[in-house]
Amino acid sequence: MSAKKNYAGIPDEFAQLETAKVILIPVPYDGTSTWGKGADKGPQAFLEASENMELYDIETDTEVYEQGIYLSEPVSEKSSPEAMVNAVHKVTKDYIKRNKFVTLFGGEHSISIGSIRAFNECFDNLSVLHIDAHADLRKTYEGTSCNHACAVHEASQNTNLVQVGIRSMDAIEKTFMDEEKTFFAHDMVNDEYWTDKVIDLLTDNVFITLDLDAFDPSILPSTGTPEPGGLFWYETLEFLKQVFEEKNVVGFDIVELCPNTNDKSSDFLAAKLYYKMLSYKFMGQAVDDEYDNTYNLDYKGGNTNLKFEDDED
Repeated sequence: MSAKKNYAGIPDEFAQLETAKVILIPVPYDGTSTWGKGADKGPQAFLEASENMELYDIETDTEVYEQGIYLSEPVSEKSSPEAMVNAVHKVTKDYIKRNKFVTLFGGEHSISIGSIRAFNECFDNLSVLHIDAHADLRKTYEGTSCNHACAVHEASQNTNLVQVGIRSMDAIEKTFMDEEKTFFAHDMVNDEYWTDKVIDLLTDNVFITLDLDAFDPSILPSTGTPEPGGLFWYETLEFLKQVFEEKNVVGFDIVELCPNTNDKSSDFLAAKLYYKMLSYKFMGQAVDDEYDNTYNLDYKGGNTNLKFEDDED
């Protein structure tokens, strides 16, 4: 039986659950996607690309893997969208309660319903920064509220949701959208201050959910529903770095990589993006500094009108 691989092939000493500050949860789920299939293969392609990536980050002059990155067992629940969301919710919350910086890699965007729910139950006054080509605000789609088209509907009702890069939506989604907190791609291209405006709308605690179709398909074609007019590499990094510097990013997920055998560059962009985000999170923090995720044991989460499963031990 082969030994369990570490994230990015890092040495075992940096990949232990007990000592790692970072948890990476793969969620290879693609149960509700409606066009390009294959997001369930995204986590494996991402991990393979990560093994071929330099672990020294030039910009931050750091090797963030030394903070410790534990690769969790994948969330393999596929019996229904609802069961998958509940499984993601439970494992995410369990790791948050272990005082870890929890990250996830999907899978399609429906996985984020579970991750956002867990973070909202654990952190006061949570903002969800949603970076995506699509609004994902439908209440239900194709008979379930746990569809990729509904990824941030719940967040729109019980968190401070700020949406960035939106350039495709259904008219019905306008009824759930806060346009004061929505940054459409066609406006962003002419607004040099959009990053500052986004930051101003965020509370201190921020969870980032990033759909890779937010990027322009010219730099990331391997995603389920590519939309023209997306974000580019350096503007995205500059924005994310500012968020990490000015806010307490409590966790993040990256979703919707649909690997294509003819295009490894998308897999590698996703791998590099994940590592960059970790580098920004731990920039300026010594390896032997203790990580405190500010998880609030007394906080019961978002809107009390919404009933969540209670996974307290």
